[in-house]
Amino acid sequence: MHIGSDSVFTELNSAGCRKTVRQLLRAYNLRPQKGLGQNFLEDPAILQRIVDAAELTPDDSVLEIGPGLGTLTRLLATSAGQVVAVELDERLAAILPEILADCPNVEIIHGDILALDPAALFPERRPVYKVVANLPYYITSAVLRHLLESPARPRLMVLTLQREVARRLVAGPGEMSLLAVSVQFYGQPRIVGRIPAGAFYPPPQVDSAVVRIDVYDQPPVPVDDVESFFRVVQAGFGQRRKQLRNALSQGLGRPVEEVVAALKRAGIAPHRRAETLSLAEWAALWLEITGAS
Repeated sequence: MHIGSDSVFTELNSAGCRKTVRQLLRAYNLRPQKGLGQNFLEDPAILQRIVDAAELTPDDSVLEIGPGLGTLTRLLATSAGQVVAVELDERLAAILPEILADCPNVEIIHGDILALDPAALFPERRPVYKVVANLPYYITSAVLRHLLESPARPRLMVLTLQREVARRLVAGPGEMSLLAVSVQFYGQPRIVGRIPAGAFYPPPQVDSAVVRIDVYDQPPVPVDDVESFFRVVQAGFGQRRKQLRNALSQGLGRPVEEVVAALKRAGIAPHRRAETLSLAEWAALWLEITGAS
């Protein structure tokens, strides 16, 4: 599905003048920092589509990661009751309160989301929140892991991701990856739209996609030791070109015969490869390898 156009997103500053992304950058004498993965989404149709995908209400609290120049932040503020926007770039964190001066329900935090406890960002209410973000591509996996493994997991996530990463998240058996298993263990991801590179300033070298992840209250498979479960999964994907019997034997330091026996008890042919297993098969294999009950 294609969403968006090549139109330029306009922004109202605190003085009431309409400013484009480029005008705001010039006004504050700023340049996008490539090292921070700064590609500012400026297409209004796509920005609205992202907000719509989050199904926000005035009762919702939203965590935005990397608000940039506040283009998405402003739309979130009109739909949600509270927006906490975490910005790593000190320059942007300093000017965002001015740009968003007419949005009293927005709080700007200068910091690294990977170093922050999500629950601590919403101290006045239960840590039930949604995440909506145009993520810098280089931290995608780390942010997903940080938020989904947190005791205070979000209820829903709507993220702008590199298109190839989005495809990996929603893959099924035959094309599974460690990232897909890691996300699908915690929630159901689906692609809700495509974003052409031209919708950003500066444009990235690849197209992007909007992904929605509906986070489960409990994992869909019976695993009561998440750490040991992912040790098994990581071992399986550690040498993807090898059959599971060999990859798991080497990754877990177990005799091949022991691994083969566990695979057969789980109903999995030893010659299969990690990308072919479903989440349920990984759970069954974990049970047999660890002897969990």
